[in-house]
Amino acid sequence: MAVLVLVAVLSIHGEARSALVDEESWREGRKELAAGQLTDAWDKFQKLLERYPEEPQLLQVMGLAALKRGERETALAHVRKAVALAPDDAEALTLLGWLDMEVAGDVETAITSYRKVTALKPDVPEAHNNLGVALKRKGELAEAVASFSRALELKPDFAQAASNRGWAYVDQGKWPAAGADFERSLALQPKDEAALYGLARVRKELRDYSGAQEALTRLSGQSGNFVYWLEWAVVGLVRYYWVFLLLVLGMFFYFRYKTRRRVKVDG
Repeated sequence: MAVLVLVAVLSIHGEARSALVDEESWREGRKELAAGQLTDAWDKFQKLLERYPEEPQLLQVMGLAALKRGERETALAHVRKAVALAPDDAEALTLLGWLDMEVAGDVETAITSYRKVTALKPDVPEAHNNLGVALKRKGELAEAVASFSRALELKPDFAQAASNRGWAYVDQGKWPAAGADFERSLALQPKDEAALYGLARVRKELRDYSGAQEALTRLSGQSGNFVYWLEWAVVGLVRYYWVFLLLVLGMFFYFRYKTRRRVKVDG
């Protein structure tokens, strides 16, 4: 359940000087893209692409626009070309890393892109968080924890990095450390679904069934996901299993006693 931070890194540097700066349709297209006017923005970008077929910034923004339009393969093609033309563009590399991992399913290539971003922007916490997510996806848990920790060193109130590190600790079976990170995340973002679910998981593993139910109650109250209610019920059964056990044993001995009395009376 680790979470990437894409948008935050897509604004980590200013726009380099290019011919697009003087294009009114470029400025308008980006405003329309930000406002969700995808068709109008896309039309403007396509016309610009006819004139500037090898402009990295245009290709990158067209990739983002295609992604918002649900055209993932088109997005991947545009962003790959943007990175080929500008291999040190941290924004394009960040977007390409996400697309490689989520669209192409190529985690290794995504890690390569994210490593390059952290080298280009070592003081950007989101870059280290994204690398950590990719490393966790690959199963490189120790490296993932190190990346999330670096993100938290740079930004101590980075709730998503804390939650992500918590899930990496879950995969390592380090339950107290995971619980501390989920609580840290929830102190910053009380309704973080991933952190709440993680906290419930940790408390259940530590046999704090009351605490697990409390976290699941909070989660169910803000989400319509029936799975959370089901897990709440399962934890409740585990929590009060001894009550059910006593009831079953009581019923067993009661019926055994009744049977013996009936045998004696009949005899």
